[in-house]
Amino acid sequence: MTSTVIVTGSSGYIGGQTALQLKDQGYRVLGVDTRPTPDNLKGVFDIVAQTDFASAAGIDFITTHTADAVIHCAGTSLVGPSVVDPELYYENNFVRTKKLCDAIVARKLTDMRIIFSSSASVYGEPIMTPCNEVDPPLPVSPYGESKLMIEMMMQSYFRAYGLQPVMFRYFNACGADPQARHGQVAGATHIIARVLESLRDDTEFTLYGDQYPTADGTCIRDYVHVADIANAHIRALFDDMPTGVYNLGSNSGTSNYEIIRAAEEITGRKLRLTIDQPRSGDPAVLTASSDRFNSVAEQWRQYDLHSMIKHAWAWYTR
Repeated sequence: MTSTVIVTGSSGYIGGQTALQLKDQGYRVLGVDTRPTPDNLKGVFDIVAQTDFASAAGIDFITTHTADAVIHCAGTSLVGPSVVDPELYYENNFVRTKKLCDAIVARKLTDMRIIFSSSASVYGEPIMTPCNEVDPPLPVSPYGESKLMIEMMMQSYFRAYGLQPVMFRYFNACGADPQARHGQVAGATHIIARVLESLRDDTEFTLYGDQYPTADGTCIRDYVHVADIANAHIRALFDDMPTGVYNLGSNSGTSNYEIIRAAEEITGRKLRLTIDQPRSGDPAVLTASSDRFNSVAEQWRQYDLHSMIKHAWAWYTR
């Protein structure tokens, strides 16, 4: 098992939660982020570099510290805006990650495992659900394409240079730290965050599309607690974890209307709802088979949808 881990995007939602749980388990945790460390994460990191992970300073920080693994959470992560500004997504996600991988290879550090935050968006409009890792990736947005490009690069670097990647395709990260130490920042775009902020502030919530070919007309997605994602990252640090691509999801789907009803029940409040047109690049159904990761990391998931909403609500009303 590793002892020192570098987290890129360490001030962010998933990176910050991962750092918290690493520290809880006794790891030495180093952070890299262009943003300052938020107050709730101060004291978690042994060292922090406030810089772009792909800059000369960031590359030096990552490659000169004696770390056993890099958990790479940094990047740009919204489907809709990637359609409007694809250059930003290819640059921030693929180009910068390639610089990091090139430096790891050039400095002969391929024994340092790299755990990469990929995305369910690589599947695009899936041929069938739940998605399996062997299904053909057919992304429908520049965001999904940029994540798939990184996966392809890392797999070829594994074959040619011995890079050690574990790549996780997240299916809708949500929730907050179960101890309410960390969560999403204000104005987050994920539906659970948006619904709970609207319920807290008694503001109007816009639902994008209710005419999808699903039982209640709204999108169906697979949700996974951010603490379970962090736990998966930690499980991937163990030496017996095979390299490759893994889905992280719940093996089931929940519609947007089901999310809204559950949030209203948990909070005891009524949502002010309005319906708008569907967003470009949003498939009707996207759920995951996590059987591959389940087979090598039993019981990595601890939280159901009720816990995800309950923990997020505790964070937003702390």
